[in-house]
Amino acid sequence: MNGRLALALALAAFNAASSQAQSGLVPYQVVGDAIPRSLTGAPGDPARGRAIVTRREYTCLLCHSGPFPEERFQGNLATDMRGAGARWTPGELRLRLVDATRLNPATIMPPFYRADGLNRVGPAWRGKPILTAEQIEDVVAFLSTLRD
Repeated sequence: MNGRLALALALAAFNAASSQAQSGLVPYQVVGDAIPRSLTGAPGDPARGRAIVTRREYTCLLCHSGPFPEERFQGNLATDMRGAGARWTPGELRLRLVDATRLNPATIMPPFYRADGLNRVGPAWRGKPILTAEQIEDVVAFLSTLRD
């Protein structure tokens, strides 16, 4: 790697960490296609994660479907949540929730743990992530239980 590229990568990492700190977000490190470490340092609660996924406020079921027979009007625009824990590691799930645009810049999935660089954000949400670090970990814990 040449010196300019190394410097550019270091500056990008610094700016990302600085941006996260300014918005109150917990700093995290992306490794490959995952965020391997918990945002909170502890595992989340699968029951709370399920409640978050099924709440219309967070819109998961607008695009996704899953093992929720009690929920009407599940989406079919994105992957079915069934088997998510078998398809992806917790770190891979975490990155998809935190900011799926890191994997696919054209995704329609909103970044649930990013507060900067967003367009058309309602005043109540400006400068804030959609989910807290704890809620991200709860959803990761729930999705990790979906093995088939």
